[in-house]
Amino acid sequence: MRKRGHAFLFLSCACTMFFLNGCRRATPDDPNTVTILIESSPTSLDPRVGVDAQSEHIDMLLFDALVKKDARFNLQPDLASSWEIPDPRTYIFHLRSDVVFHSGQPLTSRDVRWTLDTMRNGTLITPKASALASIASIETPDAHTVVLHLQHADAALLWNLSDGSTGIVPYGSGKDFQQHPIGTGPFCFVRQEMDKEVVLERNPSAWDGVPAIHQLRFEVVPDAMTRALELRKGSADIAINAFPADMTWSLRRDPQLVIASVPGNNVQYLTLNLRDPYLRHLRVRWAIADAINRPLIIQALLRGEARPASSLLPPGHWAYSETTPDISYDPARARQLLQQAGFAPGSDGIRFHLSMKTSTDETARLLAMVLQQQLRQVGIALDIQSYEFATFYSDISQGRFGMYSLRWIGGNEDPDIFHALATASAPPHGANRGFYANAEVDALISQAQQEVNITDRRVAYVQVQQILARDLPVIPLWYVDSVVVYNRRLAGIAPSPSGTFDFLRHVAIR
Repeated sequence: MRKRGHAFLFLSCACTMFFLNGCRRATPDDPNTVTILIESSPTSLDPRVGVDAQSEHIDMLLFDALVKKDARFNLQPDLASSWEIPDPRTYIFHLRSDVVFHSGQPLTSRDVRWTLDTMRNGTLITPKASALASIASIETPDAHTVVLHLQHADAALLWNLSDGSTGIVPYGSGKDFQQHPIGTGPFCFVRQEMDKEVVLERNPSAWDGVPAIHQLRFEVVPDAMTRALELRKGSADIAINAFPADMTWSLRRDPQLVIASVPGNNVQYLTLNLRDPYLRHLRVRWAIADAINRPLIIQALLRGEARPASSLLPPGHWAYSETTPDISYDPARARQLLQQAGFAPGSDGIRFHLSMKTSTDETARLLAMVLQQQLRQVGIALDIQSYEFATFYSDISQGRFGMYSLRWIGGNEDPDIFHALATASAPPHGANRGFYANAEVDALISQAQQEVNITDRRVAYVQVQQILARDLPVIPLWYVDSVVVYNRRLAGIAPSPSGTFDFLRHVAIR
């Protein structure tokens, strides 16, 4: 379950070679600049390294991948115009011949091989190395052909080579590449200053269409109230999924601002620690699910900017199970289940106490308080423990919690997300923080990871979702809408369900 972090300093310009088909240095006061507010600096604009939200979203504007995901998360051509899988351990990619880097250097198979090799051979320290661990060797028989030989079948490999996961960098890019990133994407890197800004300029030679916007400036503003004031003053143009629901609601009254939203893919979930003496009981977990009034929370706390979830995968995903039963609000059934589990209420109406850890983020704390109130109605006393985020995340990563809630951002677009609930992924080896163990789920995950045929993979993942809906080691709560607040001077805003910045390719100034 990926977490996003802070920061480093970029002072270099990637577009220092003034080729006719390259990028020129932009000026900060360019009237055609569009300013986007972000909460934190990207940790690394080297697409081989950065995994936080800001890094991945900005990298998608600077770099292209071999393949890209469509609206249903099926894979489509990107830098690779086509590919073949003659057997489960061999992937052959055919590259486009009309793509050049921002420096003017043509893209070839040598660049692809360099990118993947430096991620997997220890040249770089990168958390993305494990995603390429199945690759045994790489061949480049000609300038536009790349052949990957795998040690074993790896159905997730193509998704790990897709947009947002692995952008292609030029041959020879070293450890300092983050200081001068050069890609093939629609925008070129100009500069970055830690905790202040990232500036990009459109690539006039973009192979997939030249953007209408001349320059993008990503301004780092950690405080939500300050971000709102910047938009209202007109000193910033866009904020993407950057406000609590109440604040977004208040911004609707500003005549200079527009709120655009689409049903989102990012999922809020509640993890239960199955080592807890109460939570290890299946009926208790069912009771907790029944006691949560998700429609009420969505309306009151989230201002309607979410949809109830029944899976960790978003609806519309090729592996999503439409037959997984929805979780309904039924406090009477919750009380009955707790009684059947042997937990009768005491004289104060309390059956037992559970603990919930949360960060000091205001929305997270409010959610915990609402859950506390709703569980109290069925006889469960929820003790809330609130910590600064680093402490909170350290604790849950090591399994030191009763319950916690977080939002899964981006990672739930790949069905390999369910590997995080495999027995072998329990701490300290992975993200199975609730110590769920089910041999049938383990076998289905293993089967799906080695099955190249997408139809057969879907069958396995549907079964996984149905078992998880029965066992409830994690309770899916809701999918959060993707909300963009922007100035009326802009046109062509179409928010991405994933919350990415990809729509900036098509935005124009009126």
